[in-house]
Amino acid sequence: MQPAAGPTLLGVDVIWFATLLSGIATLAVLVAIYAATTAKDPMARRVKALNERREQLKAGIVASTNKRKKLRNKNVAADRVRNFLGSFKMLQDDQIKKVQEKLLQAGIRTKDLAFFIIAARLIAPIVFGTIAVLVVYVFDSFPEWSALKKYGLVAGTFILSYKAPDIWLKNKVTKRSHAIRKGLPDALDLLVICAEAGLTVDAAFGRVAKELGKAYPELGDEFGLTAIELGFLNERRQAFENLATRVDLEAVRGVVTTMIQTEKYGTPLASALRVLSAEFRNERMMRAEEKAARLPAIMTVPLIVFILPTLFVVILGPAACSISDNLIK
Repeated sequence: MQPAAGPTLLGVDVIWFATLLSGIATLAVLVAIYAATTAKDPMARRVKALNERREQLKAGIVASTNKRKKLRNKNVAADRVRNFLGSFKMLQDDQIKKVQEKLLQAGIRTKDLAFFIIAARLIAPIVFGTIAVLVVYVFDSFPEWSALKKYGLVAGTFILSYKAPDIWLKNKVTKRSHAIRKGLPDALDLLVICAEAGLTVDAAFGRVAKELGKAYPELGDEFGLTAIELGFLNERRQAFENLATRVDLEAVRGVVTTMIQTEKYGTPLASALRVLSAEFRNERMMRAEEKAARLPAIMTVPLIVFILPTLFVVILGPAACSISDNLIK
C-alpha cells in the first residue's frame, strides 16, 4: 500500500513545503547564533586594508619616478579567469570598468574580483540551469506539475542564476551607501570643527575617520582612505574624485564638488561645509517624515488580512453559536 498523500496547495505538498521552511528557519537560527558568538573587531580588517592602500600608493610613487620598474602583484587565479573569459571574447573594457566601480562602491578593494563576477554570470546559469533541467525533466521530480510550471521553474532558475552576482553586488552597494548616508552629517560637523581649529584638509579627514570609525566604520574607511590619498597623490583633486567614485551617493558628490571648489578658488571651507551639513540633516529629517507618512497605507493590508478577521471571529462567534443552538432546538 502506498502512503496517503498529504494535503496539496497549487500542486505542492503542504507537509513537504512546511518541512523545507522549518529546515531553512533552523539553518538561519544556527547562522545567527554563530554570527553572534564569533563577533570580531570591525576596524581590524579596515585598518589592514588602509595600510595595504598606503603601500600601493607608495609603490605607485616609486614607479612613477622610475618607469622601468613595474611593481605589480599577479593573482594567478584572476589571470586564469581572465584568460578563460578572453578565449570566449567576453571581456569588454567598459564592462570590466563598470564592475570594478561597483566593487569599490561595495567596499571591496580587489579589482581582480570583477573577472570572477563576470565568470559567474557565465558559469552559474550553466550549472544551476542544468541541475534544474535534470531535476524537472530527467528525474521527473514533480510529476503532478503542469508543463507551464515546469518551464517556469527552469526558466526562473536560468534568469535568477544569471542575475545573482549582480543582485549580490547591488545589495552590498545599497547597504554600504545607506550606512555612509547616516553618518555624513556628523562627519561634516566634525570637518567644520577641524577646519576652524586650523587643521589641513588631509589631517581633518584623518581625524574624522579616527573619531567616527567605530560608530560609522564604512564612512571612517572612506575618509581614512581619502586622507591617505591626499597625502600621496600628486593631484589633490584626484583624491576627492576617487571618493565620489567609491561612494554611490549624490550627497558625497556635493561634498566633493565643494571641496574641489574651495581648493581651487580659496573660499572658506568651514562655512560651505556648515551649509551642506544643515542641508543633509534637513534631508534626513524629511526622509524620516516621509517614512512616517507612509505607515498608515502600509499598515492597511496587515490590518485587513490579520486583525479584522480575528475581531470578526471574537465578536460574531458567540452570536453565531447562540443562533446555531436556537435553530437546533
